[in-house]
Amino acid sequence: MPIIQALPSNPLIDGRQSERAMIIRRGVQRLLCEMGAHVIPELSLATGRRADLVALTRQGDIWIIEIKSSIEDFRVDRKWPDYRLHSDRFFFASHPEVPAEIFPEECGFILSDGYGAEVLREAPEHRMAGATRRAMMLRFARAGAARLLAAELAGVPIAALDGESD
Repeated sequence: MPIIQALPSNPLIDGRQSERAMIIRRGVQRLLCEMGAHVIPELSLATGRRADLVALTRQGDIWIIEIKSSIEDFRVDRKWPDYRLHSDRFFFASHPEVPAEIFPEECGFILSDGYGAEVLREAPEHRMAGATRRAMMLRFARAGAARLLAAELAGVPIAALDGESD
């Protein structure tokens, strides 16, 4: 009989993400970090949807990045317009084998190879309403704090981390 874990070994990977999607995510996270943004993967939204990546920029803007690992992955996904309501900018991210032309022009596009990424098309700004911004900031902060606590309870030393590099 298997032992039930109180804390999953990695709460950011629930088995729904393909290996290719995780490689894309790693490159995008590195890019966003270089840009000075803080990122939370797999953030649940008020609608019940879960955003692949949510970034908080130095300016306080919220970006959502939807990862697409194949043409089929993009074609079957019809939920992405909802993410625009919860962000100031919305991007798709993929890898070199997926043609950038399939992604809508009204969205940003990030190309990732797993080691890094590049913004090939900037996302147009569409500012959130004040109440939505406040709710997203609270969701971001609470998720970040909960994940830090989970890591600490799992024995990951985090006391020296304050999340600020500037």
